[in-house]
Amino acid sequence: MGGSAGAVWGRSEQQDFRSRVRGTLLGAAVGDAQGVGEGGSVSHLTQLTLFSVDGLIRAQVRRDTGAWHPPTDLHRAYRRWYATQTDWGPDERRAEDGWLAREEWLYARRGAPRSLLLGLGDDTVGTPEAPKNPGERGAEAAVRSAPFGLLVGWEPQLVVQLAVECAAQTHGHPAAGLAAGAYAAVVHGLARGEGLDGAVQRTLGLLGARPGHQPVTDGLQHALGAVRQGMPGPERVAELAGEGHAEGVLAAAVYCALVGEDVRHGLRLAVGHDGPRTATGALAGALLGALHGETALPPSWLAELEGRPTLLELADDFAMEMTQGPALHGPGESSAAWLARYPRG
Repeated sequence: MGGSAGAVWGRSEQQDFRSRVRGTLLGAAVGDAQGVGEGGSVSHLTQLTLFSVDGLIRAQVRRDTGAWHPPTDLHRAYRRWYATQTDWGPDERRAEDGWLAREEWLYARRGAPRSLLLGLGDDTVGTPEAPKNPGERGAEAAVRSAPFGLLVGWEPQLVVQLAVECAAQTHGHPAAGLAAGAYAAVVHGLARGEGLDGAVQRTLGLLGARPGHQPVTDGLQHALGAVRQGMPGPERVAELAGEGHAEGVLAAAVYCALVGEDVRHGLRLAVGHDGPRTATGALAGALLGALHGETALPPSWLAELEGRPTLLELADDFAMEMTQGPALHGPGESSAAWLARYPRG
């Protein structure tokens, strides 16, 4: 499947891709909301994932100007999220914000941990060489990395690298960055039509060459092995999640997505343990949504999901940018409306 500029997408390819993009974003949000457990409300995890998508679209749009450094565009997007947690509401005077930062519902504060607020609290960009919060090992950076896996025109190794670089903006522990990279790589395989087991196996191969990969690859191997060990239940999920580090939560989510009889069952497993339920739910939901597409998600859960119109709009914008970007801001034609939604500034 080609996604680079100039590649021609057939209609069924575009429709399949859009369904997987919608599935990934809605699945992550539904899993998050099930973990929160309050009538469809989402947490900071979904908020940040939306800004990942916004940052990726902006990176593509800015590429025309000769500026191509996606981690910078992602950091700017995450700074726009930070403003939603510190400002009273949208600032209409900031034209460079684009449309997403003007969505009023995103200004709700949903318990973002200190690591996120500290990491994104100033203009200094954390990098793998000089990360923010060097000891931080939670799963938040991994959760927001699902959209990187939707860059189906990229080589998988570059998807891993982008996730690792962007994780360092808030989570400095190497295992947290590699868990983000692994998660993005698995989503990437699913978005390109692979099965989940195959996508995990390929990811293990990709990670094997990277220093410090052991906690993450061990966790994924553990998840694959657990599939054959009897009836799934909360104890197994909690055991995989361990102390709630990124690599354990990822392993638990992969396990839930592998053993779930359907999306509902997989997500109930993901949020039915005593560990970090929202992160496990969000990770598993994106995997299941990328694998099966949006139509496999439980309608009753979607019906009550907070922010669903925003999620759908952003998913369709992302799919349109990736498949038809040159028609929106190419040398021949340019959409003023698109550039107002995703400003180059």
